[in-house]
Amino acid sequence: MIADPSPDLLARAAQVRRRAMVLGQLGDGQRRQAVRAMAAGLEQSRAAILAANQADLEAAAAEGLAPALVARLKLDGAKLDGAIAGVRQVAELADPLGRRQLHTELDQGLVLERVTVPLGVLGVIFEARPDAVMQIASLAIRSGNGALLKGGREARGSCAAILTALRQGLADSAVATDVLPEALELLTSREESLGLLKLDGLVDLIIPRGSNELVRFIQDHTRIPVLGHADGICHLFVDRAADLQQALRVALDSKTQYPAACNAIETLLVDGAIAPAFLSLAIDAFAEAGVELRGDAASQALGVGQGASEADWSTEYSDLILSVKVVPDLEAALEHIARYGSRHTDAICTTDAAAADRFLAAVNSAGVYLNCSTRFADGYRYGFGAEVGISTQTLPPRGPVGLEGLVTYRYRLRGEGHIAADYASGVRQFSHRSLPL
Repeated sequence: MIADPSPDLLARAAQVRRRAMVLGQLGDGQRRQAVRAMAAGLEQSRAAILAANQADLEAAAAEGLAPALVARLKLDGAKLDGAIAGVRQVAELADPLGRRQLHTELDQGLVLERVTVPLGVLGVIFEARPDAVMQIASLAIRSGNGALLKGGREARGSCAAILTALRQGLADSAVATDVLPEALELLTSREESLGLLKLDGLVDLIIPRGSNELVRFIQDHTRIPVLGHADGICHLFVDRAADLQQALRVALDSKTQYPAACNAIETLLVDGAIAPAFLSLAIDAFAEAGVELRGDAASQALGVGQGASEADWSTEYSDLILSVKVVPDLEAALEHIARYGSRHTDAICTTDAAAADRFLAAVNSAGVYLNCSTRFADGYRYGFGAEVGISTQTLPPRGPVGLEGLVTYRYRLRGEGHIAADYASGVRQFSHRSLPL
């Protein structure tokens, strides 16, 4: 049983909501300038942010934190530069608010439109990854939303330093933008994160970024809508018509470029027709990259040293471990992905256009790729500037969620004294004429 939120949390959440209501009515230029100021705040606090992260890393090492979490926790200078660049990119994105999606004349003088508006207040709970604070905060402000952010205990110092910098940037620009720093709030305790789940009426969407267990717990304990994200069990299928060198390059990047990421592959499927030739190249290449391979009987017969268990096919390693399976054909690969995949991101390497089309149409994942690394499943790489997370649910938003996932819409109807009774009686008729957007 989760306790009710504390009076302090209720008061802070209510303040974020008040600020969000004002924020959502500000102009594009004001919100754009505010996000630029947030980037400037991060630049000015660069040393403090890196020092806080180093302290978090030292504490994590002392506690023996899992290597995958340590990798996500680390925020070095290059990663911070990339995150700040992402914030600046968010500032330059087109305004997601006030877009007219529908414009219909129901009858003369009675005009309906559907216009995009902010969601309101986002509640975001994430493990490690302090750069998520920068991504989510910038997307929230740009889209006219307030945010309550709760990072993992292991990233507490980093998150606090980052949010301080972001709020300082907003404070410095508040006179010009009317965007106040209280639109962003950082939660620090487990009690507050549990209390967040009971803030229906104050929070409009909860976005969990972390393990499957975290997501399931949140979904089971809140009435607030949750942006779902299951495990990142991503696959790469090397088809019999693949360019082997190209496929090896894609496979290595998909696994080793950042193995702790949810878009790194966890299973390599190889068509039996080319398995001997491909694995003779891949086994040595993966060994050189420090990747432990776990294979089925067929791949072991071709040189994979360690056997894979049934559990391996449904495990997100987030580490330099890769399951390998030899399959008889494309259809068998599709069956494996349908059974074990998490609908995150799956890829095929092939030069056969028919096989490519079949794979791209049949795999029910948020991202389905041809001849390229699964590591491209990322809001920044998609040109969104940043992302609040990757959604593996089938309802939208799906995949990397940027600004478009943080807005909803409102129907606006303008009339001249029109009443429904006239249409029910037949005195007047609907025209339903489309008007220019």
